[in-house]
This record gives sequence, structure tokens and C-alpha cells, in this order.
Amino acid sequence: MQSAGGLSIAAAVPLALAGCGTGGGTTGGKTPIRFLYATGDDTWNAVAKAVADAFNAKSATAVVELDPLPAGTDYPTAMKTMDATGNWPALVDMRDTLTYLEAGKLAPIPESVSGLLNDEVYAPAEDGDVYIVPTTALNGELGFNMVYDKDYFAEHGLAVPTTYAEFIALLDAIKGNGDAPLATAAGEIWPSDQLWKPLAAPTFAQYSEAGGFWNAVRAGDASIEDLREPLQRLKDITDRYVLEGWQSTQDAQTTTLLVNRQAVMSTSSAGIGRLNDVNKVDPDFNAGIFCLPADDGSLNVLKDDVNGDSASGFAISSQAQEDGGKEYDAAVEFLEFYYSVDACNLMEEAGMIAPNVKAADEIVRNSTIPGAGDYFALLENPNLKFFQNSTAWAGFSTFHTFFRQARIEMQDGQTTIDECIAKSQEEFDNQAEHE
Repeated sequence: MQSAGGLSIAAAVPLALAGCGTGGGTTGGKTPIRFLYATGDDTWNAVAKAVADAFNAKSATAVVELDPLPAGTDYPTAMKTMDATGNWPALVDMRDTLTYLEAGKLAPIPESVSGLLNDEVYAPAEDGDVYIVPTTALNGELGFNMVYDKDYFAEHGLAVPTTYAEFIALLDAIKGNGDAPLATAAGEIWPSDQLWKPLAAPTFAQYSEAGGFWNAVRAGDASIEDLREPLQRLKDITDRYVLEGWQSTQDAQTTTLLVNRQAVMSTSSAGIGRLNDVNKVDPDFNAGIFCLPADDGSLNVLKDDVNGDSASGFAISSQAQEDGGKEYDAAVEFLEFYYSVDACNLMEEAGMIAPNVKAADEIVRNSTIPGAGDYFALLENPNLKFFQNSTAWAGFSTFHTFFRQARIEMQDGQTTIDECIAKSQEEFDNQAEHE
């Protein structure tokens, strides 16, 4: 992600991190703790606030102070700055988990928290302790959807594609009508994944049982050259069908572009959250979602990594254990509330699918969001195939940022596919060598 408004990362991050500092003090007899998280779609922002407000009203001992990092900021870079300044909050929306776990920056999460979750959505590290737990339902990257205008499809006799060839035919049909088929974003670097990952998924899925594509590259059993076909497809779609201005479009802007009918479809990684955003902007907009199918019709979806460097979710900082551990205890209390039925109902009401808790049968699911039925239907789709693509080395996150930028430069015509592959392979090898 890039900094907003041209403000440098170095200048922006300390301001964001210092905004809600607690210094280990108390507020009204309660222990305050910071919760650092990456702002994203409006639904997640609303969920964070709703759950924090409910917890603060309920708890007699703790107060959660939200510490959002503004959209457009490089969140992993911000975490590095936070670490360098020793300014760790008690609760962290974690990235690059393995890196910080190996550095001793994370505290174990007790069974009183992990025991509220289904066993398959968390896992202990090598020392037997759990260090990260999910913020939302672990349905893999099923949230990487195409959000589309159902009324437009109906008006022009278009159907949701069931193969990749049908998807290209759909793009051609929309373009033939004189309309822009697809809006996507790269104003922040991370949304570039939203089109790329579904295109690359069939290739990645081939290495699922062998430990994942990137581990195969590191072992010399695969190379970035193997990604030539999805890179070519990415380039072709960008050149022929994507709405102009994608290089400077922010992720949240795609909702506006869709609702204003500047494009018929838009990429997303927010799942039902994006449908909820669309509904808030225009309650009359008839939105739907579908997953980009492979050549054979398979819907290849990356399974969530519950451990390792690519795992994301809640973590408690080891710094919270200092000064008698009051902040640690407060963080544990908040997570126990977060995975309660009451909190899960708040999440569902706000438009986010609640985490996979053992008491899931007691949660009131929100089926009122237009298009939500499409998402739930995807979970039951017989063509849905989950695959794994975990990475076993902490340096991958640095390479991942580089690879995103290399793809954007290729899409933008600054480099060729050959150049993108060559320099990405060189960077991969350099990162792996210095691991």
C-alpha cells in the first residue's frame, strides 16, 4: 500500500501510532489498551467500532482504544516502524506473523480465547502456544469476488460465467455494448491482488499438496516463469477491459464506480462486506458476486493459513505483558468478548461474517444484504476447490510487496512480461538467499 496524499510513510506512521497511546495508565479505574488495525472497507471499520463500543460499555476493568491506520498506508511498513520505536499496542491486526513471532514480539493467546473457536481455524506454533486467532470467518479467499450489476446483466441477457472462456466472452459483450466492463484498483498496491490472485489460483492450486507454489520455487521445483500464463491474462484483461485510471484508483473507490455505473463489474476482496458497502451507497442498486472460474470451471480458492508468515488475525503483543500484565489481561478479556455470541451478532448485523466460533448455531446470520445469497451459494458450489499456498519463510512478505509492484509496472506497460518475470525471480532469489 502507498501513503495517502503524497505523505511519506516515515512521516505518517508515527502520527497514527501516537494518536491513542496509553503509556500503561488507567482511565476511570479501567486499563486502557490500544487496538491497532488496518482500515479497509467501511464494513470492517464499522465492525471494529461497534464491537469496541459494546465491550467498553460492558467491561468493568478495561477500555479498548481504537488505533486505525488510515487506508493508503503501507501497513507492514507501519508495523516495522512501530516495532523500531517500541510502540507496540496490546492488540494488533497482525501481518508478517512469523517474523514478529520469531523476534519474540507476540504473547501466547490463552485457551480461554482459542477454546471459543473451532479447532481448525487456529493452530499452535512450534513451541505449542497459539499466537494468532482470526478476525472473521475463515472461508479462505472466497471474498475475492467480482461484484456486478445484476440489473445490467438482466437487461442485456448476460449470465454469470462458469468458465474462464465465458468470462472473456462476457467482457467482450459488455465492451461491445459501449460500456466499461471492469473497474479495479492499484492506487494502493495491495488491491492489485484482487484480479491477480484469482487468475493465478489455478497454477497455485497445482502445488497445494506439495507445500505451496512459493515453497516449490524456493526448493527449485518451480519458478516464476510458471506464472507466465496468468501474467499474460492479467495484462490482456487490463489492456482491453479495465476502466481507465486504475493506476490511481483506491480500493474503496471501486464501489462508487460500480454504483455510478461507470463500470459493470468491479474487483473486490471484501466479500459480503463490499456488498454491504454498495448497499449503503445506493440501497436500490442490485448487486451480485461471482468468483472468477478456471478454464475447467473450477473455483480455486486459497484456504486460510492459520499459522506461518501469511497468517493474519488478532495477536497480543509481548509488550502488553509488562508492568504486571494488566494490558495483557485486558486484551484477553476483549478477545473473549470478541468471540462471544453477542459480539458475533453485532458483526453480522454490521454486514461481516462472524468468526468460526463453536457457538455458531446461536448466531443470527444477516441475509438482508442484497447479493448475500450469492456468497452463501458459493460456499455450497460443487466446483469450489480450496487449496493451500503457505510460505515457510519470513522474507516472503518483502518479496510479495516487490512482486505486486512489478505486476503493476507490467500492466501499465512500463515493463514487459519477460522483464517482470526476470526481475521478480531475481528478487525472490535474493530474499531467499538472505533469509
